[in-house]
Amino acid sequence: MAGDRIVAIGRNLGPAREEIDAAGKIVTPGFVDVHTHYDGQATWDQEMAPSSWHGVTTVVMGNCGVGFAPAKPDRHEWLISLMEGVEDIPGTALAEGMSWDWETFPEYMDALEKLPRTVDVACHVPHGAVRAYVLGDREKPGAIPTAEDIAEMSRIVEEGVRAGALGFSTSRTVLHKSVDGELVPGTTATAEELVAIGRAMGRVGYGVFEMASDMKREWNEFQWMGDLSRETGLPVTFAALQSIAKELPLEEQISEMRKQNAAGANIVAQIALRGNGVIMAWQGTVHPFRFKPAWNEIIDLPWDRQLAHLKDPAFKRRMIEEANVWPESDILDFLMVVAEGWPVHFEMDPDFNYEPRMDESIAHRAAAAGVSPAEYAYDLLMKDDGKGFIYFPILNYRDGNLNFLEDLQAADDTVNSLSDGGAHCGTICDAASPTFMLQHWVRDRKGNRIDLEHAIKRQCRDTAMLYGLEDRGVIAPGYLADLNVIDMDKLKLGKPWLAFDLPAGGKRLLQKADGYVATIKSGVVTFRDGKMQGPTPGGVIRGPQQVELAMAAE
Repeated sequence: MAGDRIVAIGRNLGPAREEIDAAGKIVTPGFVDVHTHYDGQATWDQEMAPSSWHGVTTVVMGNCGVGFAPAKPDRHEWLISLMEGVEDIPGTALAEGMSWDWETFPEYMDALEKLPRTVDVACHVPHGAVRAYVLGDREKPGAIPTAEDIAEMSRIVEEGVRAGALGFSTSRTVLHKSVDGELVPGTTATAEELVAIGRAMGRVGYGVFEMASDMKREWNEFQWMGDLSRETGLPVTFAALQSIAKELPLEEQISEMRKQNAAGANIVAQIALRGNGVIMAWQGTVHPFRFKPAWNEIIDLPWDRQLAHLKDPAFKRRMIEEANVWPESDILDFLMVVAEGWPVHFEMDPDFNYEPRMDESIAHRAAAAGVSPAEYAYDLLMKDDGKGFIYFPILNYRDGNLNFLEDLQAADDTVNSLSDGGAHCGTICDAASPTFMLQHWVRDRKGNRIDLEHAIKRQCRDTAMLYGLEDRGVIAPGYLADLNVIDMDKLKLGKPWLAFDLPAGGKRLLQKADGYVATIKSGVVTFRDGKMQGPTPGGVIRGPQQVELAMAAE
């Protein structure tokens, strides 16, 4: 390596500045995660955990239409409430952690430049922030922007992409709401508005249009996505999931995408490698007893006092026997499964398998133990002095297994994604997806696995190329020296835990892994054996990146 680039590969390369013993290990490019939500955290945190703990050296932020630029001063709290509601990032942490020394999107990019990190960060221009900036107090669910509004939104997006954003993002799902329960701005946007914004990127000549959607049939999403891609020549990417909120089943989503691609579009499906699962705990965002009257009597107490109540046998009896009191909600069916879905709730023991069998459910184990599922779940949550976890795969686990992903992982119109790194701090911990891919899909899965080389390509080169990052994802001369040295025999996900280490004591679920011998970013060792080493060579990516072909040809 010389500077931040690989200059040679092979044996007997002469003396080195530093040597790492990789005998018996695998050496991979740094992982490229294109679906994260570090938009706030990236302004204060150099470590960028937990993604950086799992071999990730590049993240793309600003997905799902939420972010913090552009931002007028009177919209800061609104943007925080949107992010808190959609992505379950503590609003108090965002309010204390961010300096807000920007207003426009280019100024936000400049602000990101001020803090070096262990990873490179790239951005989308988020629809929610753009709409709030242009419409102001008129931004309400169902708001219809004028032609002038749409022109201004398009101008802002074009300005952001010219400043270095890699794309634009929006969200159109009822699962995404502000902390006040309002739908995110993109949900009711018209196809005309979305296409006009896409054309703004087309004027620049690059940019990815990213979207999460309920895929309502009346919206005819794939038609306008296909038309936009064909007109601009740009890729459109969407979250492809088995989801209770989507009208189109996953199979139909993929089929409709392929019809458009056969007609000249470039639509790419982002797929998750495991069930998108809520991790439930007493101190988490949700748990099965969340709607019990007894719980709501103690919900605002400090943890030590909550724990004292939870240990009281009389209180336990109330929690188990009381009927749930349901809130008014358009996702009531989902909330009922959170509280009573024992056949699809699973105990997270130390060797938990994220592809659990149905006979491992709480319902099944409770029956074997001769107790009610509620009592079994209560005792499970009380383990480790009230720090037990329950796993509930709400998406991508319709069939009780991950078999449906086998063909999708072999397809060239899908990318491995949807880790949501930095988000869902009290409910989901999927930033460990690259480690799960290697541990489960490559090494341990009972059933069809994927080849190591293919898995690495999926998480490195394919994700990088979708966003025009041609300078990474490959180990070859001229490419960025972003590397991982991994001991596959020792690779293992650790048990998640709840930390309260965000600004203002905000909570987040974290998960480490054994087996990462070293992570190298731009030629500098950033992690050894899972521990940050101090250097922060990561920067801000501005626009597509090309490999230094002259060096690569030598």
